[in-house]
Amino acid sequence: MSILQDSSVLITGGTGSFGRKCAEYLLRHAPPRRLVIFSRDEQKHVTMARRDFPQARFPQIRYFVGDVRDPARLRRALQGIDYVIHAAAMKHVDVAEYNPTECIRTNIGGAENLIEACLDTGVRRLVALSTDKAAAPVNLYGATKLCSDKLFVAANSLAGIGGTRFAVVRYGNVLGSNGSVVPFFQSEAHKGVLPITSPEMTRFIITLEQGVRFVLESFERMHGGEVFVPKIPSTTVLDIAKAVAPSCSTKIIGIRPGEKLHECMIPADEARQTLEFDDHYVIQPTLRYWTKQPPKYVETGRVCEEGFTYSSDSNRDWLSVGQLRELIARHCPAVDSTSVSRAA
Repeated sequence: MSILQDSSVLITGGTGSFGRKCAEYLLRHAPPRRLVIFSRDEQKHVTMARRDFPQARFPQIRYFVGDVRDPARLRRALQGIDYVIHAAAMKHVDVAEYNPTECIRTNIGGAENLIEACLDTGVRRLVALSTDKAAAPVNLYGATKLCSDKLFVAANSLAGIGGTRFAVVRYGNVLGSNGSVVPFFQSEAHKGVLPITSPEMTRFIITLEQGVRFVLESFERMHGGEVFVPKIPSTTVLDIAKAVAPSCSTKIIGIRPGEKLHECMIPADEARQTLEFDDHYVIQPTLRYWTKQPPKYVETGRVCEEGFTYSSDSNRDWLSVGQLRELIARHCPAVDSTSVSRAA
């Protein structure tokens, strides 16, 4: 991550759980000269500035209230910025299904605005956060993120040789993130019964710090147009319930609209351009108009077999209930039962 040290970095969605952890990690391991937190949530800016990163201790941080839907505000915020981490998104599947145009305006329109602003202001590199739901999507959220991913890959052609480089990181469910199943189960445990969508349902699991580290490492790896996918373990929703509240019984409520039984991060059609490395995969762009030479990593990556898929149900790496319990104890402090209202 030395590329980020002493540079100017901007994080969109910077007051969210990822943005806060990313800021903390950057300041500890590769302190930037200037760190801009870009978010539309004024109250979260205030909380972050007072509680997490007070100005007296972290004078390099700037809190910039703005929305990725606003191209003029983005251009202003990106003045003098070297590197951008794009974490702003509408991400709740059910909310996106009920408010489709709002999700499209943020996830697709916001990506387009950010690309144009980066090109106009001379940003060096951008890494955008994606999701496993963007691979063969079945809900609107996944479809908007797939479209966003395609925009960022194609933006390298707009930038041309020597211009801004754009890449994408795609990973699975973040353990304990806002709205996810662990805090929901924690909030429901006092009732003695946990609602389970399906005992067969599987998911990829990554901790917030692992996700942050992978995103920041991608700045070093990228040449433009890649989709980086970390190798991470799988688990079942039933095992998560056992790890959170082993004394609770479970009630099967069925899969909700827009959900998959299993998540996939690399479908077979994308495997044709995927290279495997020890701890991650790289989905290469089908065309590279912005460079004359392929990246050096092409020489060391292993070509995936025809028909290969990277799916949560066929994963080689699985978490046991005991391992899940240890991760939850470290990364997911118990939540107030009144603070979570979604079903799992």
